Amino acid sequence: MFQKLLFAFIVFCFSPQQTKAVEIPSIERILVQKKARKMFLYSGDDIVREYNIRLGSNPTGPKTRQGDNRTPEGDYTIVLHNPKSAYHLSLKISYPTLQQRIEAENNGYSAGGDIMIHGYPNKAPNFLFKFIHKNRDWTAGCIAVNNKEIEEIYKLVKDGTPIRIEP
Repeated sequence: MFQKLLFAFIVFCFSPQQTKAVEIPSIERILVQKKARKMFLYSGDDIVREYNIRLGSNPTGPKTRQGDNRTPEGDYTIVLHNPKSAYHLSLKISYPTLQQRIEAENNGYSAGGDIMIHGYPNKAPNFLFKFIHKNRDWTAGCIAVNNKEIEEIYKLVKDGTPIRIEP
């Protein structure tokens, strides 16, 4: 009996394990809820991934001008994957819209731009940003996740994916 149990144990432990790759459905849209500090990736009506996020250092209200440190609100699109970002990968968001650009120019200022979903800054120590990222909003208006998360998002989200950023 002992020999049979030992044999079964050895076979179980040293046999190649059959693992199935988890297939992730195509990401059709992104939802950001600023107040909750959450970002959701959707396939159809199903939430496929959920992330804790950090925002611009002045997060309340929509972005209206360059330098206001606010994260935009509204409907946009992912327009570019940037592997050579100043941050650990980034996805460019189509802010500002034409209407936002015109409104800013009519008021005598720039609407700003270069709003991204990104990881930690490349030139800063990761241990420092793990602490900062956990405890406060720190971007100039972008949506930040940790480096492992941006690697996943970068692979899952395609250019042209709609993103809604809610207050």
